[in-house]
This record gives sequence, C-alpha cells and structure tokens, in this order.
Amino acid sequence: METRTFETLEYLVNYPAGYEEGKRYPVVLFLHGAGTRGEDISRLAGNGFMSLTQRYEEFSFITVAPHCKCGTWFDYFETLKRFAAFVAAADYTDPARLYLIGNSMGGYGTWQLAMSMPETFAAILPICGGGMYWNAGRLVNVPVWAFHGELDPTVSVDESKRMVQSINKRGGSAKLTIYPDAKHNSWTPTMENKEVFEWLFSNRNQNVKELTDEYSDQKIYG
Repeated sequence: METRTFETLEYLVNYPAGYEEGKRYPVVLFLHGAGTRGEDISRLAGNGFMSLTQRYEEFSFITVAPHCKCGTWFDYFETLKRFAAFVAAADYTDPARLYLIGNSMGGYGTWQLAMSMPETFAAILPICGGGMYWNAGRLVNVPVWAFHGELDPTVSVDESKRMVQSINKRGGSAKLTIYPDAKHNSWTPTMENKEVFEWLFSNRNQNVKELTDEYSDQKIYG
C-alpha cells in the first residue's frame, strides 16, 4: 500500500498480489465514510475496505482511496472530480474498468461524483447514501447496485430508494438491496458478499456520451 498526493488530496493505492508495472488493471475508486476522517491517513489505511484487494485476489484489482481530512466530500468536490479523471488516465488503469464505491458520506459522494462524471465509471456501488434524485437520469447508462439498511437511523433508506426509483423511471436498470435487520452499517454485509464484486467486475464502460438531462428548459426550471 502506497501513500501519494494529488494536489491537496492525500490518497492510498493498494496493489493486488503479483502486480506488474505497465499492466492495466481494473481499478476501484473508494470513498470512505465520515468516521474515517482525520489528519492521519493511517485512519484510512485501517478502513476495512482496504483489505479487499487481498481478500478477492481472483479479481486482481487496484484500490485507489482518497482521504477526506475534515468536512465532507462536497468540500473537496472539484478536486475530487479532477482526481477521478487523473485515476482514469493512470498508466495502471484499464479505462473500461474503473469502478466507484462509497459508504455513508462516501455513498453521497459516490452518487454525486457518478452523476457529475457518468462517462467515467463502468459501474457504481453506493452504500447507505443518497443524492439529488431529480438529476439521476444522468445515470441511466451506468450500472448501479445500491445497498441500505432498512433500520438505518443515520441515513434514511428512502434516500437510496429515491435514487434507484428515479434512475429506473427514466429507463435505467439500477437495483437496490435492502437489509431488513441492518442499521447504518450496511457496508459490512455488502463487502463480505463475493457476488457483489463478481457483478461489479462483470461490467465494462461503454463510454456513452449522450447523457440524459431533462431539466435544460430555462422557462420551466430556471
């Protein structure tokens, strides 16, 4: 695992076993939740997600994880967009296989980053997050599998429901798994489910450039 810096953003890169320099790999861009914030990036290194690269060795992917020191991902958002473009162009990234995953605060960041850059990601996994569901039509061409706990007291399950319903209403194919007995921690059962990653890595970016935007009429939408 390496610590690097992009502009003002520190981030970790976790390589798979047998990593070969010059070879292109599937890459997961991971956005952590509020509990991992702090000045010390070792908090991110200790996040349970960072062990996944070794746990699922058969998929042989790279994890790239930026660190939010304080505030929220929205405070870093313009930098985060440039960072995502930087990762997409990295010499270790298969540009057709860049994926986005985030939980809680990172779930919100995942929804928003994907809606801002839908052509960038092959698939996304937003976990216990939410977003501007009225703009979710921008994700009709992006494979989405969202997760949430039915009993979540921190982020209402309705947040994920609205996002998924909005995408599908506009012709997308997003799906949502709700854990009936889970509270806020819906990321642990998600990360421990190998089928989730089999689905994730089965997707390839089709680089669809024609995006859906229903709200371009100034007379109606201001």
